[in-house]
Amino acid sequence: THQEIHDYAIPEGTQASGGLHTVGLGQPVYLEALVPNDGTEITGVAWAITQQPLGATDMLEDSPLGVDVPIYEPKDREDYQLAGRSLLRPTVEGQPNYIVTATVTLGGDPAPDPIVVTLEVTAGHYMGVGTCALCHSGSLIAPNKVVPWLETGHATMFTEAIDGLKSSHYNEGCIGCHVVGHDLDPLADNGGFDDVAAGLVPPWTFPDELAPPNWDDMDPALQNLSNIQCENCHGAGSQHALTALVDPDGSKDLIHVNYNSGDCAQCHAEEPYHVFPQQWENSKHAVGYQRASSSCAACHNGIGAIDRMKGEPVRKDLSTINCATCHEPHDATNPHQIRSLEDVTLKDVSAPGGPTVVTEGGNGKLCMGCHISRRDAVTYVETDNPSSHFGPHHGPQTDMLVGANAITYDTEIPSSAHYDSVEGSCVTCHMQETSNTSPEHLHAGGHTWNMAWDGDTGDEGDENDTGRVELLEACVGCHGDIESFDFRRKDYDGNGIVNGVQTEVKGLLYRLELMLPPIGEAHDEPDPHNLDFSAYSWTRPQLKAAYNYLFVVEDGSYGVHNMAYAVGLLKASIADLTGDSNNDGIADWWQEQYFGADWANNVDAAPFSSPAGDGVPNWLKYSLNLDPHVAGVIVPDGIVWASGKSIGNPEDSTDTIRIYTAAEVAFPTEVGEQYQIQATSSLSDWQDVGDPIPGTGNVISYLTPTRNNVQQFYRVVQSPIVPPES
Repeated sequence: THQEIHDYAIPEGTQASGGLHTVGLGQPVYLEALVPNDGTEITGVAWAITQQPLGATDMLEDSPLGVDVPIYEPKDREDYQLAGRSLLRPTVEGQPNYIVTATVTLGGDPAPDPIVVTLEVTAGHYMGVGTCALCHSGSLIAPNKVVPWLETGHATMFTEAIDGLKSSHYNEGCIGCHVVGHDLDPLADNGGFDDVAAGLVPPWTFPDELAPPNWDDMDPALQNLSNIQCENCHGAGSQHALTALVDPDGSKDLIHVNYNSGDCAQCHAEEPYHVFPQQWENSKHAVGYQRASSSCAACHNGIGAIDRMKGEPVRKDLSTINCATCHEPHDATNPHQIRSLEDVTLKDVSAPGGPTVVTEGGNGKLCMGCHISRRDAVTYVETDNPSSHFGPHHGPQTDMLVGANAITYDTEIPSSAHYDSVEGSCVTCHMQETSNTSPEHLHAGGHTWNMAWDGDTGDEGDENDTGRVELLEACVGCHGDIESFDFRRKDYDGNGIVNGVQTEVKGLLYRLELMLPPIGEAHDEPDPHNLDFSAYSWTRPQLKAAYNYLFVVEDGSYGVHNMAYAVGLLKASIADLTGDSNNDGIADWWQEQYFGADWANNVDAAPFSSPAGDGVPNWLKYSLNLDPHVAGVIVPDGIVWASGKSIGNPEDSTDTIRIYTAAEVAFPTEVGEQYQIQATSSLSDWQDVGDPIPGTGNVISYLTPTRNNVQQFYRVVQSPIVPPES
């Protein structure tokens, strides 16, 4: 790309390339031999032209790309290692095609057989859109691509720019991407724009003034090669066009249909204004899991996703989710040439009235086609056995946003307003614009789809350590001047502390995980892998709760997409496992036993009420399985004595329960900081309580006895963790 030519100091004049293997005569084909990145030791690579057109005597050249230039596709960088590079500059068109072979030799004792890879290259002349239109304008020979293309911005870019309708600073250096075959190489005589311009009498030159009628005054032969058209993306088409007359099926092999991101990036990657490919490289789409099965390829593979949206059989070709997956190059029916904005039908076929159909969401409906649960939740949890694949399957963001297709236990769980009030849904928030001078510019927003960037990870004080940046502009219009997605709102998890909303949801997830096998164990951070479906016996109620746990965790927003629904699902799951429908910490059966069927409307049944008037709250008597209407005894030093199901004289009891009072100090923490709890009885002479506690990023709770009934004040002192000197 132009950006890589700049970033890696590739020699000036090096031609950008989309990775096509159909090229104009004299244009470079950059060759790379890639072998699996599986620990294979590469000892050498031998390049050879093993076939070329009659009369051709071309030789391979050294590639201008140095060893510091990475493999282009980010996913390929993960999966492959570079064995070597070479360069082919074909000078003869015709059949047979060029075939280049790379023989990669490997190390080992004994050494494995060499890996042999080949590439077929078609060379030809540029024909221009007039030739393509002969077949691709609605004939029975080929699909109609030209007519809908005429409505795209690509079809008029040069036409309008040369007349001054695009930019006042448009110049001759811009046109290389806006016309066909503009290589400016006198040895590359392939009928491209520069060749035709130089051959006119007088030669065409870039106009001194951008104004009409520059376009109208251009020679028709140049107009035929102007704008961003078929051969910019598919390569020089002379061999394809000639063969199509006698062998339409065979001609398909003589033109390149390229699904790699480089086909677009050859023009769209040049800072500061053309940055979509650079942003995409920092997205999860660029390195997402690819799958070889048809059912998975419909979302995990870019080509498969295109087939799904077209309603065609899904191909299993491994490819990333990139430009062509989401944008239709030939059609401007939808804004930004988005490939599909069809309504999305969720999988909840068992829902009353049939599955949920998502009709709102604006441009975000493109995202929703893949970011849905793969299951009908209700049927699934009742019939499926637990396995490593149990759950909604990794991406239920659409289901969460609209508040559907989870386990609601036959109750109505309300939804927040994001689905109804955010017109563009996903893209409004995840594609916010960033300034090209801001540090997060290529790391968040735009085509990264990231809502935040954690900055550099250098030592504290490093001028490059920018810290975490969250894109809140889309939020503040409704939520006010918040400073984080995790803003304080309400104590959802019932721990008595109002934390940020995402922290509250994580608190509920923590409570729920404690109730799932292995009972009583939970991790610091919610994670789908926390649930082991193979080592324990799972009941149906536990599977229902686990589904909701995974539904919230795999949504990834921790309530931001739909706070009311996420909180409601988790509370309902906890209630189903504990019998506590209102999540007040007391089982419903106990409250109904002592306060009647209408206990939910009885203030005496509340957790902190003391209907016996003894100051002992209901939650404590519930914990001891005591009658809340029977007064107990509170000893002056803060001790509750209990025996059996009555509170009486402990001296006469053999099954005495003694509960001491304590103070809980709870405080939010940050990783990299440490916290020292201190206490005093007189607001002076503070004393350390215990050792410093390292921060985890979560709320930490510290309990300290108060049984001596002495007045105490507590504080927490925060300081950075200082690493020991080496």
